[in-house]
Amino acid sequence: MGRKGTGVKPISDSSYEITFPYKGIRCRERVKAKPSAANTRALIKFRQRILFAIEDGSFDYAQSFPNSKNIEQFAKAGGDVLTVATYLENWLEVKQTQIAASTARDYRGIIFGLFIPEFGGVPLHELTRAELKLWLAKIDEGREKKITNKRLSNIQSCVRSAFEDAVEDEILEANPLAGFTFARNEPPRDIDHADPLDADEQAAVITAARDPQIANLWQFMFWTGMRTSEVIALDWGDVDWQRETIRVRKAITRAAKGVVEDTKTVAGRRDVKLLAPAMAALLAQKAHTFLEGNAIFHSPGWRGRGAGRWKDDHQIWDAWKSTLKKAKVRYRNPYQTRHTYASMMLSAGEREIWVAKQMGHSDTTSIRRNYGRWIPSSDPNAGGKAVALFASENAGKKAGKSTRKLAKNS
Repeated sequence: MGRKGTGVKPISDSSYEITFPYKGIRCRERVKAKPSAANTRALIKFRQRILFAIEDGSFDYAQSFPNSKNIEQFAKAGGDVLTVATYLENWLEVKQTQIAASTARDYRGIIFGLFIPEFGGVPLHELTRAELKLWLAKIDEGREKKITNKRLSNIQSCVRSAFEDAVEDEILEANPLAGFTFARNEPPRDIDHADPLDADEQAAVITAARDPQIANLWQFMFWTGMRTSEVIALDWGDVDWQRETIRVRKAITRAAKGVVEDTKTVAGRRDVKLLAPAMAALLAQKAHTFLEGNAIFHSPGWRGRGAGRWKDDHQIWDAWKSTLKKAKVRYRNPYQTRHTYASMMLSAGEREIWVAKQMGHSDTTSIRRNYGRWIPSSDPNAGGKAVALFASENAGKKAGKSTRKLAKNS
């Protein structure tokens, strides 16, 4: 007799429950009525009148539900409502137990650095898509650096997730960002962000490393394409010496503060083939850490820090910066070791899908977007067959027409 999604349902042989949002709170009220098709229709109309009254500000809780316990609650609230700030703070407290530390850090930056300063005092149920679109369009006004579409997408992903949970918890009727993503019309990039090191630069960096363990680390990173957060989480038990592969299943990010987490994505869980230079780096590293614990790569006490597993990628960046300075190699961040690997593999003609899987991508989209200029033509003679088949024939027809035209004019 009750219809799903109407906010009206029978809960006993003599009563219904009506559910509706009011001042940012999901309200449930019991109404005495024997369940029947007619009563269900009547109560659905009653609930609709309540929603209309709430919308135009004329709703009187006590008049509609004189015996409700909620009357006192709203009277004490004195106009206070569940604000965007209150909801998001509570949501993040729960959400950060369900996501990686690095993701939680990004969410905190978005919520406390961007969203709450703009909408914190707004009643949650009053926030509209139109307001959000306008805010996203003007979000970087006054900023020196423009916010990219990728960053805009991340911001919306965080807030959309929070609103979706509010809908599932029956706090909101609808998610204002459901099925919508704001993006600007960005011009294509003239130069991509991949800036790999050539063979001479790689050799100079490895030679300039202040410690053999750091030299092994750089060589391993150049020849596996692994992220710094993945490399420092590696244990000797991850190496399959027979198959010459290494299992990537975890990461240690700066946000995690030394705590081992899962990889960033499902595709990130992979087995990376140990090419000869990477294997050589591991064999050289065995002499330093194989009997010292689980971790493969140890910090050799950089800038007075104690030895042992690298705490996070911040230490790696310090070591990298100093090494490049000593090697007199133009500075790029450590992520360029990953780009170096990709560019070498693709330039050598390795299959795109193989490179994608080695780097932890689910498909070749990112490979083509970031490394397209290193992908050689699959066939230097491509298109030749079409020329041989059609060009001579078309050329013959064109020559014939020209001959006939000349003869006619003469």
